[in-house]
Amino acid sequence: MRPHFLLPLILTLVACQPPEAGNAGHATPVKPDAEAVADAPATPADVKSSVIRINSTQQSWNPWQPWEKNPPRRRRALAAIVAPHRVLTTSELVADATYLELESADGTRFARAKVIAVDYEANLALLGPAAEKEGEVLFAGTVPFAITTPPKIGNTLEILQLEDNGLTLLTPGTLQSIDITASFLPGHGFLTYMVKASMQNAASSYSLPVLCGGKLAGVLISYDVKDQLCDVVSTDIVTRFLKEAASDKYMGFPSLGVTIARTEDASLRQWLKLADDQGGLYIHSVRKGGAADAAGMKQGDVLLAVDGQAIDRRGYYAHPNYGSLSWGHLIRGEKSTGDAVVLSVLRDGTPMDLKATLTREEESARLVPSHLFDRAPNYLLKGGLVFQELSRAILEGFGEDWQSRAPLNLLDAYKNPEKYEASMERVVFLSGVIPTPATVGYERLRNLIVHKVNGQEIKNMKTLMAAFASNPNELHSIEFTEENLTVYLDDTVTTSVDAQLLERGITRLSHVE
Repeated sequence: MRPHFLLPLILTLVACQPPEAGNAGHATPVKPDAEAVADAPATPADVKSSVIRINSTQQSWNPWQPWEKNPPRRRRALAAIVAPHRVLTTSELVADATYLELESADGTRFARAKVIAVDYEANLALLGPAAEKEGEVLFAGTVPFAITTPPKIGNTLEILQLEDNGLTLLTPGTLQSIDITASFLPGHGFLTYMVKASMQNAASSYSLPVLCGGKLAGVLISYDVKDQLCDVVSTDIVTRFLKEAASDKYMGFPSLGVTIARTEDASLRQWLKLADDQGGLYIHSVRKGGAADAAGMKQGDVLLAVDGQAIDRRGYYAHPNYGSLSWGHLIRGEKSTGDAVVLSVLRDGTPMDLKATLTREEESARLVPSHLFDRAPNYLLKGGLVFQELSRAILEGFGEDWQSRAPLNLLDAYKNPEKYEASMERVVFLSGVIPTPATVGYERLRNLIVHKVNGQEIKNMKTLMAAFASNPNELHSIEFTEENLTVYLDDTVTTSVDAQLLERGITRLSHVE
């Protein structure tokens, strides 16, 4: 089995069987309910009637040559049926997918698939057949899994695999700990089960249902072969995702719109006027237009509690079932977009309550998007100058150590968007230069943020294109924020060069949404 592979999550509706010995973890161990265990149904003799294989072809865009795509890759997964004609998988499986196909467990029936709902932050996706008639044939005789009640630390879960020859593999594992972790997109943590299990090398091992007492308890999203630890999306998150996905418009998991810091340092606590028996998190920044901003929260406030749930100085609170959990679950795991919460804060030593209506931070509202899945990047190729809108995918293109290797000006825009949001909606920058007659002397310029073109301030790619179009057949001036640098392009030469670039294989000179 691969050392690290990712998969989706789902969860079950009955207490799970305890192991012979419990294990400590991030949350406080809870003794399993013996009566509930005794009443739990056995794992079905044929769980194949409740699973579907997924075949996915994915092709992402090249971050440095945005007019072309990377080579396609194919993945094969196993997913749980959670409702009539509905299967649950990971968003990682459908990201940038050019083709999705559902396949029956016995490999005899197929149907093209469509995405019903997807949440890249929670790493979950709900799929269904693209054509109703094909779906009727494919799902004939299938039985959706019931969702279990959340299991407890020490319970035994079973990871389901299916070989190509139809052999069912059920690997038992012990739920060792529960914590808030990010699985697909960094910075987006959700309630996750850590299960100790010795996985087997089998087909369709990318996305695996995790069972408890014959019911769905989660989806495997990663496996560490060295430590034999599985990360499983929790029942709570799966249940909330399926509930939200049942509506006409998927709203997604909400956010508060703040960045925080712990208050363990004694000097910081004294400066914030925090008593010894108080916990709390220091509000480092408040995102403009977010839920916290609308509620009146300010930088420098201390968040003491959410809906009366006290938060300690490390950012943890006491969950009634899971023990000590990160405070983020109070917002992202227990609430929906549009819900109201009471934020208890300390401001200059004075306690106060703020009422916030939770919203979802869409990628379209970010200065620097964290992902660009399922859509082409915005860019403009002008006479050999390549202009792009900054994204995390571009920053990651600088290598594994991109947070230290990427240009400082681009990293600053990513990490401190509040410094730029007043003057721009997106960070438009010169990402590279193709040597042409129009770019003589500019070949080494790159990674420069565009400030003005022909005297017009650049807020996004649309305004950049409009600024060039406003000055035809003239000399274009391009001003950058760095070192007050200005470069010039002759529009007549540029137009000729653009025509040659199209003749030599570049399919499109621009894209903007």
